[in-house]
Amino acid sequence: MAHKPFCIKSDHLVLPGGAVFAGYLPILDGVFLPVAREAPEDMEVIDRSGCWVAPGYVDTHVHGFMGHDVMDCDARGVDAASVGLARRGTTSWVPTTLTQPSEQIRAACASVYEARCARGDDFMGARIEGIFLEGPFFTKKHAGAQNPAHMTDPDVGLFCEWQDAAHGLICKSSLAPEREGSPRYCATLKEMGVVAALGHSAATYEEGLAAVAAGATVFVHVFNGMDEFGHRAPGLVGLAMTTPTTFAELICDGLHVAPAAIKALVAAKGWQHVAIISDCLRCGGMPEGDYILGDLPIRVEGGLARLVGGDGETGNIAGSTTTIAQEAKNLMDWGIVTAEQAIRMGSEIPAVSCGIDDGCGLILPGRVADLNVLSASLTVEETYLGGRLVA
Repeated sequence: MAHKPFCIKSDHLVLPGGAVFAGYLPILDGVFLPVAREAPEDMEVIDRSGCWVAPGYVDTHVHGFMGHDVMDCDARGVDAASVGLARRGTTSWVPTTLTQPSEQIRAACASVYEARCARGDDFMGARIEGIFLEGPFFTKKHAGAQNPAHMTDPDVGLFCEWQDAAHGLICKSSLAPEREGSPRYCATLKEMGVVAALGHSAATYEEGLAAVAAGATVFVHVFNGMDEFGHRAPGLVGLAMTTPTTFAELICDGLHVAPAAIKALVAAKGWQHVAIISDCLRCGGMPEGDYILGDLPIRVEGGLARLVGGDGETGNIAGSTTTIAQEAKNLMDWGIVTAEQAIRMGSEIPAVSCGIDDGCGLILPGRVADLNVLSASLTVEETYLGGRLVA
């Protein structure tokens, strides 16, 4: 479908390599052209001076949105969640599974692939860039909101079954590195070009280091689902802080991790290796109340989701109800990073951490024109998908 060519004028164009450029961003037939100092001829100019023009946000750990969850195994639900995410500035996402029976994980992978394949050029929802398997290779001590009844040791054979159902879409798989066979699993995934991520784990620093040496490169929502940092037992938190080539996922809603702890991690690791993730559930964008996560009941109160026990009382923290856009704004508002760094931590860095930066997270000539126009306070003013304004 041809679109009328236009360009966006801004004094804050966020380009790859740490460049903030003042000029014009031309878009033709839904893709970016090279940035120009002067307005290109015969193009409508949309003046967004004073705003940030940035890559669309990329969420690489997100379970659902607007009442839909990946584990529903429903392609239409995946599409509905995609639409809701795009309306809040997330233009690409990696649908995320849970620790559930193997066949349900397989069905979930197949439904994500179905949703991705069935979309036409006119679909206005966040693009599916891959699948993240959150579990089931975890430890019961840090089950969090994952069902320990379905947890098992890492199994390459199971992974291959799920990858077949996903037609190669799985880009990241997580595990607790203390489980039997973890280093081999990490090494095999690395050979396959799939990211191995460490989390929901009571691993020692040394057990985690063995997995990193074998090929693991990401830590799943650092601080959450792992032993606390200790000066004699640094664990995965300490490992995340001291391995400069790895990436740390971080939920920045202010509820899962205190801003001071976020500041400590960013200072230790560098913002270039911290990826904002939402870990959002089906209750994102929905009223507070009771929901289901996998096969476990949860309750959202005060913006925080928790498991609900048999006595009706709430327990472990589950995922979040937030979006990348809100979290990036939080990081800037808390004074932890600059606006530009916050934007990159929600777009470029997550894409790089999952190996999907060849298709999203960057404004580059020839790339599909997915972008956000953000106010000086990082509020999302406009979102474009393929050069078209998201309603």
